[in-house]
Amino acid sequence: MIITRNGETFDEINPITSGLAPDFTLRDQNQKAVRLSETPSPTIISVFPDINTDVCSLQTKRFNVEAAAHQGISFLSISNNTAEEQANWCASENVEMTVLSDTDNAFGSRYGLLMPQVKRLARSVYVVKNGEIIYSQILSEITDEPDYAQVLAVAQAAL
Repeated sequence: MIITRNGETFDEINPITSGLAPDFTLRDQNQKAVRLSETPSPTIISVFPDINTDVCSLQTKRFNVEAAAHQGISFLSISNNTAEEQANWCASENVEMTVLSDTDNAFGSRYGLLMPQVKRLARSVYVVKNGEIIYSQILSEITDEPDYAQVLAVAQAAL
């Protein structure tokens, strides 16, 4: 899959989009280990390249608002930023949701989301229920925001 930035070819990935969700354990902004298989279902996984950029910031803030409004759905956000960068950003933006750090690219490699040329995650969203990917949205244009309504509708229906 070709990833573009402002319409220009940026990188290429081969993401998984369905089937079993590869389990992972990542550290959150407070250094706590979070494992997908131990997260209550359904789970929305919001993936983005860099929390300190405009679209990634908008995406994380939006899912933070949705997490507060949808108590039966688990929300995980994942970026390549360090836990310290994430903690600082969350504190400055009053974001309380779980943000996970994939600095070693283990998650990105497992899910096929690591853009090899830039060593960053491709923007995407998954809904996982009982270990299965029931919805995926891989954005081919890295500057686009996800379809929040669609993601939330799928997760809500999975309750």
